Amino acid sequence: MASVIKDTGEIWSRLFEHRPFIQGEVNFFLREFQEKRNDREVERLFKILEYSTELNQNQLPRAEQLGDCHLPSLKANIDVALSMCERVLQRQEEFDSDLALQHSREIRKAEWEKFINDMSDKCQKVDKAFQDKENEIKEYYIDLEKKLHITP
Repeated sequence: MASVIKDTGEIWSRLFEHRPFIQGEVNFFLREFQEKRNDREVERLFKILEYSTELNQNQLPRAEQLGDCHLPSLKANIDVALSMCERVLQRQEEFDSDLALQHSREIRKAEWEKFINDMSDKCQKVDKAFQDKENEIKEYYIDLEKKLHITP
């Protein structure tokens, strides 16, 4: 029975005791960063710090000076380009409106011609109806005169 308890304890320690594995991983991690890399990360951080301080002390004032020198002329050039673009857009709108006006004029002209043609057709029909009615009335009175034997 003692051997069963001993074997059970050994199985339990293998299943639930992770200290040897974790200790090995921690040692590997420490060896990797302390021995193999030899503080390369710290050296890189110092280089980055040196570079950023150089940028802060030397390059930023120079960039401000160049900006103060060149930005007004750049703004003037951009304003000129913007006004040219606005002029081009205005001319385009005028051109489009002229085209639209011309198109509207053509449509109105076609409608006017159609109206005039319709009116002349209606006038001709009215004239024809008037002429027919006049002829009919003349015939009626001629026939009436014949029936009454009135001769002028």
